Amino acid sequence: MYKSEQLAHSIRQLIESGTLSAHEKLPSLRDQVQRSGFSLMTVMNAYQELESQGLIYSKEKSGYFVAEQIALKPLEQYSVVSLNSKIEINSLVFKYLKSIQHESIVPFGSAFPDSQLLTAPKLIQIMGQLARQRQSYDQTTSLPPGNLALRKLIAQRYCMQGIQTDPDDIVITSGGLDALNLSLQAVAQPGDYILLQQTVFYGAWQAAERLGLKVITIPEHPQHGFDLEAFEQVIQTYPIKVCWLMLNAHNPIGFTVSDDIKYKIAKLLHEHQIYLIEDDVYEELFYGGQKPLSMKYFDQQNLVLHCSSFSKTLGAGFRVGWVYAGKFSDHIQHLQLMSTISVNALIQNALVEFLSHHHYEKHLRTLRLSLERYKKQFYHYLKQHLPSSCEVYYYPSGYFLWVKLPSTLDSMQVYEELIQQDIGVAPSPLFSVLPAQQHYLRINCSFEWNTKIQSALDQVIKTIQQRVEASL
Repeated sequence: MYKSEQLAHSIRQLIESGTLSAHEKLPSLRDQVQRSGFSLMTVMNAYQELESQGLIYSKEKSGYFVAEQIALKPLEQYSVVSLNSKIEINSLVFKYLKSIQHESIVPFGSAFPDSQLLTAPKLIQIMGQLARQRQSYDQTTSLPPGNLALRKLIAQRYCMQGIQTDPDDIVITSGGLDALNLSLQAVAQPGDYILLQQTVFYGAWQAAERLGLKVITIPEHPQHGFDLEAFEQVIQTYPIKVCWLMLNAHNPIGFTVSDDIKYKIAKLLHEHQIYLIEDDVYEELFYGGQKPLSMKYFDQQNLVLHCSSFSKTLGAGFRVGWVYAGKFSDHIQHLQLMSTISVNALIQNALVEFLSHHHYEKHLRTLRLSLERYKKQFYHYLKQHLPSSCEVYYYPSGYFLWVKLPSTLDSMQVYEELIQQDIGVAPSPLFSVLPAQQHYLRINCSFEWNTKIQSALDQVIKTIQQRVEASL
């Protein structure tokens, strides 16, 4: 362990034990040098590491202070394993997405971070330079499986996490959802059983409906996010062909499953020879110093198709995704040639330049810090002003807050009332088909705080407050 890591670990223990309280001033850099015996550079590195993890914050000309720590609330548990032989959600999702498209809508219901955060000036500059070069548009080298240089860079990122990867394992796709859908088509046939989390990104429900799959859902665990016992029960009871899971920065709830549970999931998948499509599009939006491991890390039998994307970190305009396809690479490429064919060559070339010169890592560090700061602002404001009968679930990753309304309220009605006021929120029927889970809202909190954002959030709070009072 480096000296800076030792010092950061010692201070972290003092914060987590409560010895150092919220907003308490830390020793200055020079005072810490005298106390610890470490060099000024070591102390600076330790403080910067703690700041990146959200444990401390700095004030100009004032020093470093302990950040307020947010206690994670346990999720409400629904101990229901559900069989859904017929899914009908496409119409609802279509209606919802159309309703939040207008530019006048305050996009608390959007699935993407604020575009102001995602605009990387260096990437725009690279795009401009390449746009003047004719060879940048050559689509030949960008046909499936995609730009080789880009696949090499993505493979390197896997290798940095201890996942041995060859560029031929990677297939470039038109965004994360395209990667997920192609992967599901490659492993499943109509009538097969698929296992989903009870609350899950609506794209999974849409894919299951489109392919005519039988859906089994398992509940979220109140502490761990993933109910391992329910998972084992289901795969022993039903002929599950494939699972579609999101275990890092879960959408819509936000939790990240521990490495220990991921290992146990992988072991069960191997024992029962079940494929896993891993939706990991938020993998880079963690808070703190260490990126969470994917399920691919624990995969010893090539059962995991790991899907991710640049769209949640660089914006919808850079809707380039990929799948670690392994043995399914050829099959997925065949499916691509019958649908999306290939991803824009200019964008692939621009990403190669952006990633290879380390601009992406710098962009990610800035993005993570901004998302964490904004999410905490939203959380504290909602906690302070929402009725006491509501709960707000906070997890240290991503940019969504999951809000539990009183069970007497219907989140669809709240959404419909707010959309009439040009405010979008995402109601829980988009994410779960269970009648018992219709009283939640997902709120996108990736926006810098200003009067417009506060006014819109005040209107969300007022609408909920009025409905709570009317239900009494």
